[in-house]
Order: sequence, then C-alpha cells, then structure tokens
Amino acid sequence: MTWLLPRILAGVMAMLIGGLAGLVIGRSDAPTLGVMIGGACAVAAIAVFDTLRGYRLINWLRGSQEGQAPRDAGFWGELGYRIERLLRLHEQSIARERMRLSQFLSAMEASPNGVMLLDAGDQIEWCNSLAADHFGLDPQRDKRQRVTNLVRAPAFVAYLQSGEFDEPVHMPDPRGKGTLSVQARRYGDDMKLVLSQDITERERSDSMRRDFVANVSHEIRTPLTVLTGFIETMVNLPLTEVERKRVLVLMTQQAQRMGTLVSDLLTLAQLEGSPRPTSDRWVALKPLLAQVESEAKVLSAGRHTLVVPQNLESQLAGAQNELLSAITNLVNNAVRYTPEGGRIEVTWKVLSDGAGELAVTDTGPGIAREHLPRLTERFYRVDGSRSRDTGGTGLGLSIVKHVAQRHGGELDIRSEVGKGSTFRLVFPAARVRVGSGAVADANVAVAVR
Repeated sequence: MTWLLPRILAGVMAMLIGGLAGLVIGRSDAPTLGVMIGGACAVAAIAVFDTLRGYRLINWLRGSQEGQAPRDAGFWGELGYRIERLLRLHEQSIARERMRLSQFLSAMEASPNGVMLLDAGDQIEWCNSLAADHFGLDPQRDKRQRVTNLVRAPAFVAYLQSGEFDEPVHMPDPRGKGTLSVQARRYGDDMKLVLSQDITERERSDSMRRDFVANVSHEIRTPLTVLTGFIETMVNLPLTEVERKRVLVLMTQQAQRMGTLVSDLLTLAQLEGSPRPTSDRWVALKPLLAQVESEAKVLSAGRHTLVVPQNLESQLAGAQNELLSAITNLVNNAVRYTPEGGRIEVTWKVLSDGAGELAVTDTGPGIAREHLPRLTERFYRVDGSRSRDTGGTGLGLSIVKHVAQRHGGELDIRSEVGKGSTFRLVFPAARVRVGSGAVADANVAVAVR
C-alpha cells in the first residue's frame, strides 16, 4: 500500500497548484471560479496521465504476457507487478501439473499392461502403445472416438455395456494372434480405466500343464492297469509254470516302464528347477561317448551297426550327467527306431566358428516334415503305439532340448521319410575346448557289430 499516500498527496497538490494557477490567471472579479477551473484542469491532467498508464497495462494483459508488465510507479506499477506475479505463479503451477501428467503418462506407457482411459461416453481419452497394439488402435488418430465403434468383439462390447466389472473378460486378440484379458474400473465422473493383458502364453502354458498332467496320468495308468490285471490273474487262476514266468516277465517290463517314466519326469523337473551349469567345469568327450556306446550296445544286442568316434581330445563345459543324459537319449532313440541291420553313427566336429557339433544319424524310417516342430514337446509321439512298444516315454527329446538350452546350445532335427534322421547338438564356442589332436581325430570312428 506504499502507493496510496503518495497518490492522495499528488491529487491534493495538483488541485492546490491548479487552483493557484487559476486564481493568478483567472479574472479578479471571479477568483473562486478560477480556482475551481484550475483545480479541475489539474485533476483532469492527472486522470489522463493515469489513464495512459492503465492503458499500457491493459495492452500488456491483452497480449501474450511473455515480457514484463509495465514498470510504472505508484498504483498501476504495483497492480501490474502483482498481476504479473500471479500469472507467473499460475504458469509455474501449470508447468508442474503438466510435468506430473507427463510423468504419469510415461509410467502408464511403461506399464506391462495395456492402459486405456475412456470418458463417460466410452470415447477414448488416451491409451498407451501396448493397449493400441492389443486393440488395433492408433493412439492419436482414434482419440475422441467411441471405443466400441473401433473394437467390435462381442465379448468386449457386452462387457462395457453391462457395467459389471468385478471380473475380467477374455476376448480374442483383434489381430488374431491370441487372447486378451480385459479388466475395466470406474473412476472420476463415470470415466473408465481399461487394462488389457496378452494371456496367450499363459493360456498356452496352462494348456500344456493340463495336457502334461493328463499325459502323465495316462502313461502311469496304463502299466498300472496291466500290472493289476496280471496280479488278479495270478491270484485267481491256476497258471502253469510257463504261464507264470511269462506273466512275471510282462509285469517286470511294465514296472520298468513306470520306473523309466518316473526317472525321466524327475530329470525334467531337475533341469527346470536348477541353475544353469557353470562354464568352468570341463567334461572330456572320450569317456562320455564310451559310456554312451556301451549302453547302446546292450540295447541293440548286436542288431545294428554302431559307429562312435574314438580317441577324441575335445572337452565340453557343463554338467556331465546332463550331457550324458542328452547324448544317451539321442543314441538310444536311434537304436529303438532303427530296424535290425540298420546303421547308427555318432560324429563330433568343431565348426569354423569354434562351436562344437555332436550328431547322431540313423538309417531308420525317418520322420514326416509336419511332425518335426513338435518332436521336443513332452509326450508327443509320431506313432504312439509304436513308441510304447519300443519302450519310449515321450520325454527323451524334451530332456535333450532342455540340456542343450541350459548349455547355451540348440537341438537341430533333420529327417526325411525313408532316408533316416539326423539329430544335431550344437554347443557354443565358449563351451568347447579342443585338445592337441581333437580336430584331426574328430571324425575318426570304428564300427562295432
């Protein structure tokens, strides 16, 4: 209020000076009239000057207010300063709110779920890129559009119109690539927050888990049923010694089959639940392949030609028991499915980039191309009845794939009907160490009949 007293004093002084000037200049016969006219003229002059200063402030207010308010003294100067200060504070408040909004939208943009904001009329206020991808929208072009005009999935439309948002709704991905889980929540003045999540992989995992449990139950139930039937036969029927021995042999086979299945299941569980093998423990290939060859000979019983590398000096970094399990599964599968008189060859070579390749090639019946992508699925069989006859559990290739991935490698399968199959385990160069004679001896092999 520092301007008030000077402003009053200036008005009084102007009137006095104007009155004296009017008295001096005016006529002597009417001194009072001269004083009044002089004072009025002085006040009018101050009013005009004051109006000009006010006009400058109004012009500044009409503009963009980017510069400073007019820096006049007195009333208009303080008024301009205070208006400018309020404007700057308001601008700072708006800037802070915009920053918070930007940070909030950035956080929603980074959300692992799709986020879409709808107004009371279900028009799109905003959506992040993931929601746009889920619903096939354009975040800019589709703003202010009614969402049900753009996303016409019946389940989604019915869900929004029902207003019952306690549970999410599942709907097909508009892109036709999977399934979405959509959950809506009300906020503000009947506005809606719509969250979307791609649950394709989760549903696939759930389906695989259900299939896995069903397959395990079926695989175990079959030999149990056989064993139960044989036990009832032995209890209730008088069997000859020959019949009794035959029944016992069949019961032993079924028990062994269940034991193999349980062992493979435990192996898979261990592979999935344990950390990756370290790369500082080296396993020599020579004794590893010698053990694989020994087991394959017993399984083959002289019915096949087995060709296995000898005198190798290469080493692999990893878990010996896992590598042995993977290679044994490949060789034993080749023995089981290759007809008598066929040939099974194991080769090892170091590739040009330093990676190692272990391949098992057989002259069996081969596998049709449409089956190849699914061979590593648990319990998947090209011919289920034939697999059971050969003693397979349907888990061997799944184990091989897990072992390869845990060692940073991959399993590659190539096959042609009538021409046999080749199963290749490729290990990265970081897990391959070559001895002094490894490259030269890589393809040296002997035939065992």
